[in-house]
Amino acid sequence: MPVDLAFEFPQQSGLVYLNHAAVAPWPRRTYEAVRDFAAENMSQGARDYPEWMRVEARLREELRTLINAGSAADIALLKNTSEGLSLVAHGLEWRPGDNVVTSDQEFPSNRIPWQSLSRRGVTLREADLHAGPSPEEALLALVDERTRLLTISSVQYASGLRLDLERLGAACRERGVLFCVDAIQSVGALVTDVQAIQADFLVADGHKWMLGPEGVALFWCRPELRERLTLHEYGWHMVAHPGDYTRHDWDIAADARRFECGSPNMLGIHALAASVSLLLDHGMESVERELLANSCYLAERIQAMDRYRLLTGISPKCRSGILTFAPVDGDPAQLHRHLMDQGVICAQRGGGVRFSPHFYTPRPVLDRALELLAEY
Repeated sequence: MPVDLAFEFPQQSGLVYLNHAAVAPWPRRTYEAVRDFAAENMSQGARDYPEWMRVEARLREELRTLINAGSAADIALLKNTSEGLSLVAHGLEWRPGDNVVTSDQEFPSNRIPWQSLSRRGVTLREADLHAGPSPEEALLALVDERTRLLTISSVQYASGLRLDLERLGAACRERGVLFCVDAIQSVGALVTDVQAIQADFLVADGHKWMLGPEGVALFWCRPELRERLTLHEYGWHMVAHPGDYTRHDWDIAADARRFECGSPNMLGIHALAASVSLLLDHGMESVERELLANSCYLAERIQAMDRYRLLTGISPKCRSGILTFAPVDGDPAQLHRHLMDQGVICAQRGGGVRFSPHFYTPRPVLDRALELLAEY
């Protein structure tokens, strides 16, 4: 049954919401799931906890489908992207002189965990993505015999640059380098396939393109690498038999639940399960096609305005849901304030103003943003 987008996204009249790369609005079904969960808690508490567990299992299966993981047992539900990347950074065994390769455009979530390894003698190498014939070549040029891991955002948060993950994954596999992907700016926006890109680790929070709440994220680790990550947090939920509370001889769970030390975020799980179900009902191929059509529509029209310059490349292979631009003469901060005052919800990033429509964003909403830019 087709998704009724007007019904699912009844946003405030006059609102021009172009900020999915920051925090996305929830669909109606997500609001209803949270409302119903709260009402259930108020009236009967955790009387039906087994049903909550079934919702959790459904979310793992939805996320497995969303990223083409081999099994729902490969999906861990963490708090956020930073937690997942820190788990990798401080779970691997490092030797003094090792290095990690990334770009100089990363969000702090994909920089600070690796910088914190400096006390263990590990160097972070940051590639200038504009330095080589391609961003991928710029990254790979920094890989040497002491490189243990390459970590990169699938889409750069400020510029919207979309990396060729299949090329990077294949190169890492060939060189024996681990490949870690911060996919928060692509999961839920673009078709994601952890098998095709040959990732070793992939992390994505739910509150951007997955249209869910803050506080719940997916963490995927290649199954054969799970035991290579040393655990630093322990609790009742990550053991093989979490319901046996009096058991003193415990083992760590063999599946990805080993990374979830304590009680699950059941409210966030109910919300994200509803949001991801919408994406899967619509179909990720359709989501990607319609999202890119929206970003292309904006890019072509802003590029045609003499008063603005695009800071985002418009090559089809590099395109994402993020579009950043700046006034030719003028202050981006002032333009951002003006747009926000007029009801255009956007962000100031990368030296300009960032628009990030989703697949469902109606064309009249895009036209209103363009009209305000033309009048400014």
